[in-house]
Amino acid sequence: MAIDEPSVVLAADLGGTNIRLAAVDRSGAILHRIEKNTPRSDDDSAIVNVLADMRSQLAAMLGFEPIGIGIAAASIIDPVNQILTSSPNIPELNGSHLPRKLSEMIDSPVHLENDATAAAIGESWIGASKGVSNSICITLGTGIGGGIIIDGNVIRGIDGTAGEIGHVVVEHKGQPCGCGNFGCIEQYASATAIVRMACEELQDHPTSLLAALKRFNAKDIYDAAAKGDECSIRVFDKMSSYLGDAVTGLVNTFNPEMIVIAGGLVSGWDMFGDKVCEHVDKKAFRRPAERVRILPAELGSDAGVLGAAKAVFELTA
Repeated sequence: MAIDEPSVVLAADLGGTNIRLAAVDRSGAILHRIEKNTPRSDDDSAIVNVLADMRSQLAAMLGFEPIGIGIAAASIIDPVNQILTSSPNIPELNGSHLPRKLSEMIDSPVHLENDATAAAIGESWIGASKGVSNSICITLGTGIGGGIIIDGNVIRGIDGTAGEIGHVVVEHKGQPCGCGNFGCIEQYASATAIVRMACEELQDHPTSLLAALKRFNAKDIYDAAAKGDECSIRVFDKMSSYLGDAVTGLVNTFNPEMIVIAGGLVSGWDMFGDKVCEHVDKKAFRRPAERVRILPAELGSDAGVLGAAKAVFELTA
């Protein structure tokens, strides 16, 4: 069956290490995908050129021109002017009007979306929160991000900072955060935070399985916890408590039907998911706590790409 040409957009996951670009149809099916290293330079020109080249490659694979490009980026984005106002992983994009420059080069509409907001859109489209009007997506990875959908509408905020869940303060005299504050949830429930807390716990648990490792990451800590390692279990207990506090605040504030947990750490759901749910049951307002469902994401690393594609479909409808 021939593909209806207007039914396909391209969607990019713009990361500090790699750029992934996929061709996505209106059902959410990924038809083709390619990946390249993220080029580094003094300005945005190298990234614009690589995206244009990747777009040409996928158009050739499709045999026709896609109707637009969506880009998911780990950045605070001015939603009106489509400017990257803060891009910590790719600082040369700070202040860049990437969509306009790329659009002028390829003569096609380009839309930019925060990566966590894009993940929320993707999960709402064909993932865990499909059919849910009020949902929040929390992405747990190297850092923590979030996306908010209320009454079916994506909440971006007047300055594009809505959903910056990672910088909700859970410990007022806590760890310093890259945002300049102290005690943000990103410092207690992200992959980097789990490693830091494990290093702290090791001082009291010298016989931990982790002690035999010269270096370890969040997966190593999960694996040790799964084997009953007391040190690693304590780390996940702490992480669950802090994340539970943050989720409780979201439940009380937004009264969502569902909270979806996404990102790399969701693979360790069995170590913290039930504990977070129990924490919310105890601390949130009774009725919202009874109503909300807290679930792991379904789309994996494709959530942001699919969300960026969906945003373009809606803008070009």
